[in-house]
Amino acid sequence: MRIVENMPTELLISAKEISYSSGTKLILDRVSFELYRGQITAIIGPNGAGKSTLTSIVNGLIDNYSGAIARLPGLRIGYLPQKVYVNTLMPLSVERILQLTRSVADSEVDAALAQTEVAYLKHRQVLSLSEGELKRVLLARTTLGKPDLIVLDEPTAGVDVTGELKMYELISEFRKQLQCGILMASHDLHLVMSNTDQVLCLNQHLCCSGLPESVSKHPEFLALFGAQAADSIAVYTHRHDHVHEVSGHHHD
Repeated sequence: MRIVENMPTELLISAKEISYSSGTKLILDRVSFELYRGQITAIIGPNGAGKSTLTSIVNGLIDNYSGAIARLPGLRIGYLPQKVYVNTLMPLSVERILQLTRSVADSEVDAALAQTEVAYLKHRQVLSLSEGELKRVLLARTTLGKPDLIVLDEPTAGVDVTGELKMYELISEFRKQLQCGILMASHDLHLVMSNTDQVLCLNQHLCCSGLPESVSKHPEFLALFGAQAADSIAVYTHRHDHVHEVSGHHHD
């Protein structure tokens, strides 16, 4: 287990033998894992592996599972779902969407938007935002209330490659700035594996888990993604010698 230096090591969630079915279809089969403060955990796996279901169980949206989840008392969770539907008939500003479900001081809104580098969007209408801008606003929303754990379901879905890189940079910074843990479901193998402390490789059951470099060599990972994926992950690097803009452009 790797934890950010000087970060207090604290168990946030311990999940034991989590199983879940929808009708007669088995979605998750006896999945066990632990989440710690200061640690980024990524859930990877093919479509239909149960990634979104597992994130929903962790944040309490699904409760009719079997098994047991022990949570840190008073655990605060910030959540970004894979899909967010905005009512096109209702005018909604960025400031308002951050205040929808809780009373948030103006200074908190400003700080959250600054955290994801989109403070300038505060008074814009949500419907006028690009996909990348909207994702950064919703990412900012997960930081409200000083969460102990941030749960992200495909946080870069619909965002272009340069936008993805910036999103992962911001997510990596969150755990240090907010002193929180992060659980993230994603299909972006290269980016996730290079920015993650713990990997849960899921295909209904937990195929393998651990450090990215060990998971990428596991037989079940290789069976799912192939040796070529493992080789490319092993040599993947990204040099941050330029600045990514929300629009997706970059400059030196």
